[in-house]
Amino acid sequence: MKSLIILNDPPYGTERSYNGLRLVLGKGTVLLCGTCMDARGLAEAEIAPGARRSTMDELAAAAIVADKVLVF
Repeated sequence: MKSLIILNDPPYGTERSYNGLRLVLGKGTVLLCGTCMDARGLAEAEIAPGARRSTMDELAAAAIVADKVLVF
């Protein structure tokens, strides 16, 4: 089963995003919103290994193939 987890929360102040990322474990893919990265001045060289910059088109494609979508 393929699950899509969408973390829609500010980067600081809550643990919601951290807890959502814990569900990914070792076999998931972490896609970061490019617009959100730009708004925060976050460069690709600063993100965690295994995560990568993404687009809304890629998010839409992931939602189409997902069996379940969880939103935090």
